[in-house]
Amino acid sequence: MGKRPLVRRRGRGGFQFRSTSTGKVGSKAKYPRFTLAEQHEGLVIDLVHERGREAPLAKVRFEDGSVSFMPAVLGTRVGSTLQFGLKSKIEQGNVISVQNIPDGTIVCNVEKHFGDGGAIVKSAGTNATVFSHGDDGVTIKLPSGKFTTLNPKNRAMIGTLAGGGVGERPYMSAGNKWRNFRAKGKKFPIVRGVAQAAYVHPHGGGRHQHVGQSSTVSRNAPPGAKVGSIAARKTGRARIKERK
Repeated sequence: MGKRPLVRRRGRGGFQFRSTSTGKVGSKAKYPRFTLAEQHEGLVIDLVHERGREAPLAKVRFEDGSVSFMPAVLGTRVGSTLQFGLKSKIEQGNVISVQNIPDGTIVCNVEKHFGDGGAIVKSAGTNATVFSHGDDGVTIKLPSGKFTTLNPKNRAMIGTLAGGGVGERPYMSAGNKWRNFRAKGKKFPIVRGVAQAAYVHPHGGGRHQHVGQSSTVSRNAPPGAKVGSIAARKTGRARIKERK
């Protein structure tokens, strides 16, 4: 009997592939569930690091006594205040519906659907730009350069998320990289298929490390063989002959 390849074992969702819950705020790092008509003002009482999240979180206490965790933008500090609502000022850290944000404004932590608490542009150091307002919604330019049109009611935070450049810092040791990947639910290290034994992986075995067969497989391939370039249209470098 062979051994199930790594992709199958990860799909089952065993304990070794799950992200640890230690040191995490959880699903609380979202906008509070205020209605669109409500206007609130909050005080940043702490800046919190959540394990597995690169951007810091701001612990905000509102005037009604409720406490929420939200990603912090550049310039956020303990003791600063932020506004939440349609009548908020266009200032760093304030949360406003995109319908009231002028074109060209830098935003982050944008709601993809109204009420989801912020689902896109949440990576450290990233921001999006409010591009235009139209009858079909508000167009946002994402960090990737693509454009998306959102519901005018969706909320966004003014400014750029803090923590930029965290990916440029070297790990310095394999243990640090393992802990970083572990906190995000990623598998590290990942052993190449050709370096494994034949009973463990379809690419394994042989006198030297090579695939030994076509690495392109069908999208409908069975789970045990669905490894390599899945449904690839082309592989390798695209060679274009120059016309003389």
